[in-house]
Amino acid sequence: MSARVRWLHLSVPVLALLLGACGDPQGSVTGAQTSIPQSGGILRVALEGDPQCVDPQQAGNNTALNVGRQLVDSLTDQDPLNGAIVPWLAQRWEVDADSRRFTFILREDVTFSDGTPVDAAAVKANFEGIVALGARSILGSTYLAGLKGIETPDSHTVVVEFEQPNAQFLQATSTMTLGLLSSATLGLAAGERCQGRLIGSGPFVLKSFVHNQSLSLQRRDDYNWASSLAAHAGKAWLDGIEFLIIPESGVRLGSLASGQIDVNTGVAPQDEQSIASQGLVLLTRANPGVVYNLALNESTPMFADIRVRQALNKAIDRAELQSIISRYQKPASALVASSTPFYRDYSSLLTYDPDAARRLLDEAGWQSGADGVRSKEGQRLSFRLDYWQPTPILELVQQQLKRVGIELRLNKSTLSQVTALQASGDFSLRFLNLTRADPDVLRTLFDAAGYNINQRQPGEVDRLLRESAETLDGGKRQVLIDQASEWLLRDGHAIALIELATVMAHGKGVHGLHYEASSRLQFFDTWLQP
Repeated sequence: MSARVRWLHLSVPVLALLLGACGDPQGSVTGAQTSIPQSGGILRVALEGDPQCVDPQQAGNNTALNVGRQLVDSLTDQDPLNGAIVPWLAQRWEVDADSRRFTFILREDVTFSDGTPVDAAAVKANFEGIVALGARSILGSTYLAGLKGIETPDSHTVVVEFEQPNAQFLQATSTMTLGLLSSATLGLAAGERCQGRLIGSGPFVLKSFVHNQSLSLQRRDDYNWASSLAAHAGKAWLDGIEFLIIPESGVRLGSLASGQIDVNTGVAPQDEQSIASQGLVLLTRANPGVVYNLALNESTPMFADIRVRQALNKAIDRAELQSIISRYQKPASALVASSTPFYRDYSSLLTYDPDAARRLLDEAGWQSGADGVRSKEGQRLSFRLDYWQPTPILELVQQQLKRVGIELRLNKSTLSQVTALQASGDFSLRFLNLTRADPDVLRTLFDAAGYNINQRQPGEVDRLLRESAETLDGGKRQVLIDQASEWLLRDGHAIALIELATVMAHGKGVHGLHYEASSRLQFFDTWLQP
């Protein structure tokens, strides 16, 4: 092997992805197949909410990405069991010694659904287009940050070069965010793409999208370039997929039990036992990436004070949250989930200490009021959280904060309304998680020179995050990720709450449905038993 480059056919595992929180160790794939896969049928899949934007290069929420994954292929894929990066549209690749220059050798038989080739020029146009999208590509803009240039020596060779070392980029090429779209799609306005005008090279094509109602996907019959992780070659088994928007958990439960739908992608914790008792199949997997947390807007005077941020962290009893979340989920023990490469337990920074919280607020000048809510110079220690995710934990967090004199006002809204408020800067804090099977997900959210979820001023933690994305040395990267994680938690830049697990259910006739490495659904190998 050359001292300067590495030719990879199957890369060594980044780090084994831990699935222990999911119960059944086989939970990433549906139960053992008892018969030969059958071709045909329309799979009916219930979604909790409207995807809003189905363009995978722009989307950031799991609902949209579960749809987008079926429409686009990626250069590489990531094994959900061990984290290895494996071939897909790229047959092999070369990475130079300092991870600045990546050379991909493409398959030569791939086309988009409009018949145009998926060649080196298409890859170049896609990556440059993602950079041009800027903040619209919430994830992609960080994956390609520092892009110096892209060369195409021939029609099946792509050379991607960065200004600085970019060790995270190879894993990023396995995500649907860097999935490939045709030149006809890239030429459209970003808004048109969001509404479903997409031409990809994936096993399905999008036929219709009606907001808050449904999305319809149809199989592509000439598809023949599945990931090396796929269980079969050729086209998908299913004729198509019908995604139905069903916000009410009880309706989804009843529809699954009655056979009106085949898959429920959002199982409520209170429904898990009922599903199991009916002989239906629960499919679970811990989500890697940033756990559900409260990210505080530090451009506001209230949260610019480190003592207030630290008080919020200490006022939350995470063990109490376990009583109302899924048995497949658990209280956060770090800012990244335990299924994330380079995870380290930081439970000691997340201990419940309401007395310490009260002392910190006293020191910051927030005094208890007659109604129990603290105030300072005529201002109440009160702030509003706009959120759209269906979850029971925020009401309990609200009660816990009230015990130390903090008033959290909850405003359940829609994804589009919450997104608009956040884009305008009109927010005090945000409730979110971000799924990715790489610790660089921390840089994606918290780098002050990037997305800067906290709206905070640059600091030492930004250097740590950037350097962690540049080194291939696992030991050095672990130290840098550890230091950055500790800094973000200790100073209250993020208030970690619960470690998410995706919990879905399907009927007995559904086979082969499984999660990919980022705990999003892959339907290529799914088939229906008549």
